[in-house]
Formats: sequence, structure tokens, C-alpha cells
Amino acid sequence: MTRSDPEIEELREKVHCAVVLERQSPPWRIDPAESMKHCLKYRRGKGEVLIVNHEGRGWWDPRSDAKGDVFDLVQHFDPSLNFGHVRKTLREFIGLSPSFPEAKRRREKDLPDRLPADRWAARPRFAQDSPSWPYLTQKRGLPLQILDIANAADVLRPGPYGSAWFAHRDDAGRVTHVEIRGPAYKGSLRGGTKVLFRFSRGSGHPTRFALAEAPIDALSLAALEGLRQDTLYAATGGGMGPATIEAIEAILAGMAKTPGALFCSAADANPAGERYALRHQDLAARAGVAFARLAPPIVQGDWNDILVREQQAQLRRTT
Repeated sequence: MTRSDPEIEELREKVHCAVVLERQSPPWRIDPAESMKHCLKYRRGKGEVLIVNHEGRGWWDPRSDAKGDVFDLVQHFDPSLNFGHVRKTLREFIGLSPSFPEAKRRREKDLPDRLPADRWAARPRFAQDSPSWPYLTQKRGLPLQILDIANAADVLRPGPYGSAWFAHRDDAGRVTHVEIRGPAYKGSLRGGTKVLFRFSRGSGHPTRFALAEAPIDALSLAALEGLRQDTLYAATGGGMGPATIEAIEAILAGMAKTPGALFCSAADANPAGERYALRHQDLAARAGVAFARLAPPIVQGDWNDILVREQQAQLRRTT
């Protein structure tokens, strides 16, 4: 039989990719905090991530080029299976439902009393006597000019114990997630959804989009480049969930209408960063926007490493 026969089409239509994931050994589990109605993020083990989309009929791996339909998914886990074996496997899944509605109910039940946007609003604005100021200026080497502009743009606020808070915002400017970095802590507020940390000097549509992994790296790159007027500096907060990808796609869609627009992947100079850069390149190609890899010129380093190293070199030259 060919792949266009009725049973194959029925299997593609009725077997949800999430059902296949949840019945693997060990099983994959949905990440409710980073899943949306039409884009479900599943995790298994350290660093294993798969996204289920197209109403369960498609999937893709954000860390590689792997993607496809439910038949491709089964063969992704066991390449030794031929098409007939895959079809036999999928017959067992017809009529089964994925467990994500239950996971969504658990998430709603377990949400914190105060959402990140409310906690963000309750924090004061930065001042040079804030306990967080030495961490950002001395340990991280961020110039006062960059911090003043970032403070005016309300993308960072002081947190407790000398930490700094960095806001992810959606396309409407609402705070959806808060990352936390400090002398002894790295994490985020509970209950949020990562979208994008965004920082720019210009007020119009950017012609250049520089995407880093961490907010401090985005601010560091802005400092190294003199905060270019044409550039939107942004950070994903590490891995890219469905909401982050949607935000990137929206930015690129707007840039595609502008001659000379450029998407620069400013991910870290390590294997994970290169995987992110390949994913960024794929998003740029789909949007029809020119792409460039803007890698930090340091092995296994990031843009804050470069900023700190340059400041140390300048200090040595002046002493």
C-alpha cells in the first residue's frame, strides 16, 4: 500500500503526537508553564525537548532539524522501524487522548498567589544606591549609561539580596515572566511564561534584531556596540518555548517588510549556542529576513564575558 491509503490518513488524523510521547519509556511530560493551546512543550530527561503543534498532528525538535508527522515521530525514536512497523504501532494509539488537559488544571491550581507582573509592579525602580547596583556595574561590568537607559525603559528592577530582575514582555508590553540574576542566585519568578526580554533605543521598527540567550548578554552586547539606534536587543532566557518563538516570528514578520533588515544570532559561543543559532537561522529563512551569526569571540563564552574582559584590559592600560 502507498502512504495515501485511507488507513494512513486516519492514523495521521486521529493519533495525537502527544499520546506517542506520553507512552514512551521513560515517558515525556508536558511543561505547562511553557505550553500554549496550539503549541505544547514536552520534556524528558536533561535537555530533551520536543514541541507538538498543528493540533497534535505535527512535532519538531527545537535543538535540531528533526520534525514531521506522527509517523516520523515514531521513527525518530526507533529508526530501525520500517513504515509497516510504524503503522502497526500507531494502530494501538487510535482513540487515546493526551494528558495535557489534566496538567493544565494542575497548573491553574498550583499558580502562586501573586503573578510575576504583580510582583514586578511592587518593586521599586533602580537607583545608584540600590543594593543590586554593585552586582551589575562591578561584577557584570555594565556601564551606567546602559543601566540608566534600561531603567528608563523599565526592563530591569532591583530584587532582594542584591539581585536584579529582568522582565520578559509580550507584544503588548505586558510583563509575562521575570528572570532573576544575583551574586548567589540564578532563577526566575514562578507562574510566568517566557516570551522575550527586549531593549532598544529606537522607537520605530528595528532594521536589526540581535538575539542573545540571557538579558545580561543582551545588555552587554548593547554596551559593546554603543547601543545602536537601529537594533532591537533581546534575549530568550535560554531555551525557546512556543511563546518565545511566536514573538520572534512576529518581530521577523515586521522586519521582512524593511529593506536591509538583519537578524543576528548573538547566542553563546558553545555547542548549545550553536544549536540555538541554527534554530534562529531557520526562523530567519522562513520569514525571508537576512541572517548573520554574531558569536562572542571567546571559546565557551558569552557577551558579558567579552564586556568584562574588555573592561579589565582597559583598566590595565590606564594603570
